[in-house]
Amino acid sequence: MIPFHDDNPTSRFPWLTLVLIGINVFAYVHIERLSSDKRQILAYRRGFMPARIDQLKDPNLVIEVPVVTTKAVEQRDRFRRRFLIEVAEQETLTLHADRREILTSLLTCMFLHGGWLHLIGNMWFLWLFGNNVEDRLGPLLFLVLYLFGGLLGSGCHYLNDVHSQVPVIGASGAVATVLGAYAITWPWARVRTLVFLFIFVTIIDLPALMVLGGWFLIQLLEVTKEGVAPIAFWAHIGGFLAGVVLMPFFSSAVDARRPKPKPPDDSW
Repeated sequence: MIPFHDDNPTSRFPWLTLVLIGINVFAYVHIERLSSDKRQILAYRRGFMPARIDQLKDPNLVIEVPVVTTKAVEQRDRFRRRFLIEVAEQETLTLHADRREILTSLLTCMFLHGGWLHLIGNMWFLWLFGNNVEDRLGPLLFLVLYLFGGLLGSGCHYLNDVHSQVPVIGASGAVATVLGAYAITWPWARVRTLVFLFIFVTIIDLPALMVLGGWFLIQLLEVTKEGVAPIAFWAHIGGFLAGVVLMPFFSSAVDARRPKPKPPDDSW
């Protein structure tokens, strides 16, 4: 299922949602200009690596991770013609217990992506469902929900594999928080969805609870599979549940701040 439109109007322009999308796109375009080895180093230093949490407890702990570099080497064929080939070499990156770097990586990891499909998928879901959540909460509370949900998603991933040295990047945990918030607030909103049924493709309107609940079910099924997945599904699960739990409290705070309507004047 691919959702592409929801029948859920908003009352104000979602400027913060667009700002978040813009930051993610800008970061990706900038990183793509770097060489392959520099992108790997950036992911290790600015992505979230569960094993580095141990460095907050032990400042003397050093972590060494592999970095694959490619170099152009000149070769000659039997006719003495020169040409270049790329040779892969593995180097070692040493990560020291830099407290500031480790703590900021919890935030910066939400704005890095590993490819165009990764970026487009996250930003599409953020735009489609984030505008309504921002409209309900206002920009400031929406930002708090987005970032805090992303942190909780990373925490859920950490608890699943506390010694992992694989860096996690992407806005998926934070975006999953938005999906959970939307599902609990507008479960019956109609979402126009592209549905694939074997060899048939159709477009139908489905309740948001079915679309987003189906997405959440897929994440649950993925974590039951054996082997190490290259996707942090536990971060998705943690983020989604964070949105489901936090959104009612945030909505109540918004309602409490709104001025109560004046009682009707019955002096006549």
